[in-house]
Amino acid sequence: MHVLVVHDYGPLGKVLLERLRQTHLRVSPLLVSDPANADLDSLDNWIPEDTDLIVNALWLDDPEVAEVHREVVHEAAFSLPLALARYASERDMAMLQLSSCYVFDGRKQGAYIASNPGQPVNELGRWQWECEQALRSTLPRHILLRTGWSLGRFVRKLHDSVGKVDSLALPGRCLGQPVAVRDLARVMAAIVLQLDCGAEVWGTYQYAGSEEVNLYELGLAIAGMPGIPESIRVVDELPDWGHLEPVNTTMVCTKIKNTFGIKQLPWRTWLSEEVAMSKEGNSTKQKNGASAGL
Repeated sequence: MHVLVVHDYGPLGKVLLERLRQTHLRVSPLLVSDPANADLDSLDNWIPEDTDLIVNALWLDDPEVAEVHREVVHEAAFSLPLALARYASERDMAMLQLSSCYVFDGRKQGAYIASNPGQPVNELGRWQWECEQALRSTLPRHILLRTGWSLGRFVRKLHDSVGKVDSLALPGRCLGQPVAVRDLARVMAAIVLQLDCGAEVWGTYQYAGSEEVNLYELGLAIAGMPGIPESIRVVDELPDWGHLEPVNTTMVCTKIKNTFGIKQLPWRTWLSEEVAMSKEGNSTKQKNGASAGL
């Protein structure tokens, strides 16, 4: 099977490509350095004709960024995936697309299951939900993978606070499940390998770390890690961006286990590595060996 991995300069694409290249699969990278200005009419020039599966590894995980850069997020979260899905549909290709827990409004008392409808409360969730709906009607052979909170996002929050504030406000009222870059890459690679075996298991799945936690407790866990300056104090308060966070983003992940045999792993397993990634600077541009890009 020929797998095309669409990625940006973030760490997920790099880690996923490294993992897939250790398998028997034929893997090609497609670097999308600027999703907002990608030429979506030139996909013929960038997607190999013999591609079997398009894996979109652009992981949009920060609702704060989405509120500030709405047009950019619209292109990356909706326009680009829809263009890829239409292209795949016309050429009998399949597609794996990332979504997130932000498609939910957080009002449910229990954990969300994959069949629960989206009712997003922020810009990122709105475009991800619209993307989900569009892919379901455009491309029958698709995998939609909703993820929990990005663990790296909150690690970066603590790092970015150094020298700027004495304390970092994180709301204890918000419950969810973090997921690490390397863990997500593990899950995506496992799905791809099963699809290579001919599994016809298209649909919507969910994955996040196995331990539910609130954002305040998550902040305390990160603050206690080596490499995090002790000068930062985490407090249980609602920050300016707190309205963007649903109160409950916990997801049931049994469907992905029952279908693919993928077990949830504790997010704490990856915490030290996420701290190291953040310290090195996740925003540094990496070429990932890509020979072409949109």
